[in-house]
Amino acid sequence: MAKEIQSQSPPSPTTTGITFSSSSSSPSLSMMLSSTNAFSLLSKGWREVRDSADADLQLMRKRANSVKNLASTFDREIENFLNNSAMSAFPVVSSSPSAFGNEIGIMKKLEPKISEFRRVYSAPEISRKVMERWGPAKAKLGIDLSAIKKAIVSEMDLDEREGVLEMRRRRDRDRFREFYAEGEGEGSFGDWKPIRSLKSRFKEFEKRSSLELLIGFKNSELVEKLKASFQSLYKETDEAKDVPPLDVPELLASLVRQSEPFLDQIGVRKDLCDRVVENLYKCKSQHLWRLPSAQTSDLVENDNHVDDLDTRIASVLQSTGHHYDGGFWTDFLKPETPESKRHVAIVTTASLPWMTGTAVNPLFRAAYLAKSAKQSVTLVVPWLCESDQELVYPNNLTFSSPEEQESYIRTWLEERIGFKADFKISFYPGKFSKERRSIFPAGDTSQFIPSKDADIAILEEPEHLNWYHHGKRWTDKFNHVVGIVHTNYLEYIKREKHGAIQAFFVNHVNNWVTRAYCDKVLRLSGATQDLPKSVICNVHGVNPKFLMIGEKIAEESSRGEQAFSKGAYFLGKMVWAKGYRELIDLMAKHKSDLGSFNLDVYGNGEDAVEVQRAAQKLDLNLNFLKGRDHADDALHKYKVFINPSISDVLCTATAEALAMGKFVVCADHPSNEFFRSFPNCLTYKTSEDFVNKVKEAMSKEPLPLTPEQMYNLSWEAATQRFMEYSDLDKILNDEDGGKRMRKSRSVPSFDEVIDGGLAFTHYVLTGNDFLRLCSGATPKTKDYDKQHCKDLKLVPPQAHKPVYGW
Repeated sequence: MAKEIQSQSPPSPTTTGITFSSSSSSPSLSMMLSSTNAFSLLSKGWREVRDSADADLQLMRKRANSVKNLASTFDREIENFLNNSAMSAFPVVSSSPSAFGNEIGIMKKLEPKISEFRRVYSAPEISRKVMERWGPAKAKLGIDLSAIKKAIVSEMDLDEREGVLEMRRRRDRDRFREFYAEGEGEGSFGDWKPIRSLKSRFKEFEKRSSLELLIGFKNSELVEKLKASFQSLYKETDEAKDVPPLDVPELLASLVRQSEPFLDQIGVRKDLCDRVVENLYKCKSQHLWRLPSAQTSDLVENDNHVDDLDTRIASVLQSTGHHYDGGFWTDFLKPETPESKRHVAIVTTASLPWMTGTAVNPLFRAAYLAKSAKQSVTLVVPWLCESDQELVYPNNLTFSSPEEQESYIRTWLEERIGFKADFKISFYPGKFSKERRSIFPAGDTSQFIPSKDADIAILEEPEHLNWYHHGKRWTDKFNHVVGIVHTNYLEYIKREKHGAIQAFFVNHVNNWVTRAYCDKVLRLSGATQDLPKSVICNVHGVNPKFLMIGEKIAEESSRGEQAFSKGAYFLGKMVWAKGYRELIDLMAKHKSDLGSFNLDVYGNGEDAVEVQRAAQKLDLNLNFLKGRDHADDALHKYKVFINPSISDVLCTATAEALAMGKFVVCADHPSNEFFRSFPNCLTYKTSEDFVNKVKEAMSKEPLPLTPEQMYNLSWEAATQRFMEYSDLDKILNDEDGGKRMRKSRSVPSFDEVIDGGLAFTHYVLTGNDFLRLCSGATPKTKDYDKQHCKDLKLVPPQAHKPVYGW
């Protein structure tokens, strides 16, 4: 496999790089063209080595000169000594040959003595002993040469001294040149022998052709080791070779996707951004000739352009070896679960015996998720102090301990599902707000899920749970967070005083908290606001008991027996927002058209007195009765269930009535979209159409449910839809699950930066008690109180300090 190695030095004007190929025996044309540059780069490196060696040589020369100067100094001292002694002894010098011969003879006699003197006095032992004797106080060390001077003067004249000195100079110069090479110029000692040898090798290296140099360097052991090191750092896969680069439409589509949070804030809807992405992909389909045939077919058949775009970008980045481990705010190091089973924590805002949707449906969800035995399940419900229980729970039912309430919940559930559900029930502190008619968490709810179980979180009503959440971010503690929207809060708020202004702010706050704390949001119907990261899917089923009632009714009808002996009824909590306003308006407007039509109404609630007074004032044919369980025997014989509510997200009572085989008359509204496929569901668009649907239902018999329709209403089907639309089927069936999915993301997302910033800002704002009260929070809900500590055996609030996840 070919590898390219590019120098980090500035490129040459004539070439752009060097290419080495280990798969071919002869050099390529590009290699031949770039050989000159390679030789220049290598020559430059050798020149640097030579310059360094020259510098070392100069230093060595200086040291040699210092040795030479020392020797010359010693020679001059000897010469001066000889001159002085000779001149004092022989004022007149003879120049005869006989005299010169005598001088030479004297030098021959004196030379051994001088050499012995030098040897003895230059020995290290003598120097050490002398220095120890004289010590540091002596500034100079002198040698008394008077005896030698007298001996030499007595036997030596001037000419003899000059001859001896010349012979000594010649001898020293020859010895010095034995160590240094001959000089290249006059007055120069030349190069040192090792350097001269190195220069000769450089000359041989320069004489070789560049082509021979490259071939030899290519096959050298150094290059092979270097190539092996690069291959160990990066191994190119076959898949990476087949991944084409991103083109312009894909880059533009990615830009639009990343800008969705900003575009949403300036009023550009998400569906418009999706259409832009879709159109860009259609533009890309005109250039699919560049892609392999298999990849082309997958792209054309894939309708989910958003997911395909994310996968496409990730594949391109991963093919380059890029790896992304985290974002600016996001913590990817999730707690590892010691067991092989995955953990699912379902957190909701209500609990039995309060018969509300957020108490019943999460309970069934926990039971059916635990039924598969593929994952451990914990249901986390609020615990109310006894004073709040009296305000919320019906029939003055209260509990003295969480264990007592848990026993009640399990008994109620097993009577309806027919099997023992193996899941845990955990409680968190909650407080009831009379003004909002809701339960709000007290303190950080996430801390009541142990870290070892913090794997997957299902937040029932995520906006409600997080309005005043002040604690660790859910998406930091859990690997995957799914929110399920139950309630159309905007519809309820609009009915209050100054409702339009309140709804405006609540709309943005809901967007804020769901974006910051959820990975995926499921909306039960289109009746809710369009939240970030959301899809529409009904993930609720009906109690199996209602399906059993429907089967019994179908058997009676098949035997020719009268299955329904009563007319129409309505059942719901008696508050205006639950459809009672619409019901009274329709009955009053078409009182004469409906004639003797009577409607039984079952329900209890805060607005019961006002609702009944309004019906009596208009003299409507409404018979008000106390609230009952929808599975009560007294309700089995009714044939028609009327539900005019347009504030519900997905009415559980409507699904239960269809499961029992009854007619359902309801508004043509997004909240009823799921029920339109059932033949017994009669929807109306106008008030006149309402009268026609009521008469049609009263004059006909409902059709028995088919097995497919019964399965679609069951909790088994609802659980299957939930697993699919929340991505839990992919996560739970994956060995590494959400950890590997999050780790495999290859690019930091602009969404992550925005979501993290929103979560941090929300944490800061909810930490201020004054701002909490101004925004409508229940007082003293920033943390739990002493009564909660006593009931739930918790650490006192003063000792507990919630820690934010960044």
